[in-house]
Amino acid sequence: MAVAAGFVIGACTADPDSSGLEYMPDMYRSPAIEPYVDYGELRGRLNPDVSQRQSALTPPNSTIPYYGTNKEDVMMMLPYHRLPAPSTASTHGLFGWEYTKNTEADYEYNQAAMDVNPLKLTAENAEATFKNGKELYAANCMHCHGEKGDGNGPMVQSGAYTGAAVLTGLAIADGQMFYSIYYGKGMMGAHNSIVNKKEIWTLVHHIRKLQSADYGTFNADGTMAGKPAAADTTKTATTPVMPKPVKK
Repeated sequence: MAVAAGFVIGACTADPDSSGLEYMPDMYRSPAIEPYVDYGELRGRLNPDVSQRQSALTPPNSTIPYYGTNKEDVMMMLPYHRLPAPSTASTHGLFGWEYTKNTEADYEYNQAAMDVNPLKLTAENAEATFKNGKELYAANCMHCHGEKGDGNGPMVQSGAYTGAAVLTGLAIADGQMFYSIYYGKGMMGAHNSIVNKKEIWTLVHHIRKLQSADYGTFNADGTMAGKPAAADTTKTATTPVMPKPVKK
């Protein structure tokens, strides 16, 4: 009894907000795996064997998260069917990817001109789509391309970066714009790890809005009044296919 009483009294503290000392915290407080924690140093214990080891692992190649049962959303979020050029391993950091076998310069980029934006604008969703696109643009693009798409964002003005594309005069198809954002193009790095496919297509809509204020406006009968300033929307979208796993 005296020993038990000693443990109870010893667990008490003068701090009214304290829960007391914990003798066996793992018994009732399960330590969760933290994706960005260096487990080489945990609770004062050092384990050099796992120090600086990545704890957030990359999902298996060609797997995708669950996106619900809506066919359009699922098809939109399937792995991208266009492949990067082998040179992007060194120019844009795309190491270990499956690359196109076609040796023609910009082959996949040119083929992407056939891809149309699967995120369809309607009179009902246009306002929300443009609002979302503006927020995504402000977070991921504006620092280089500028608020109005004039290629004169804060990074350019500071002299830290040059060569940002003037989006208001960018005469390429929607699919090529998507390809450029996804894999990177010229001085711009790949953004596929920052924004997902639906977000990139949303950005394409926002950029079209920067190019033409009438884009995404609708007539009384529900037909679109404003057309893209530079996009060719007469093409047929290509059916996405699952990329082949990279052989290690």
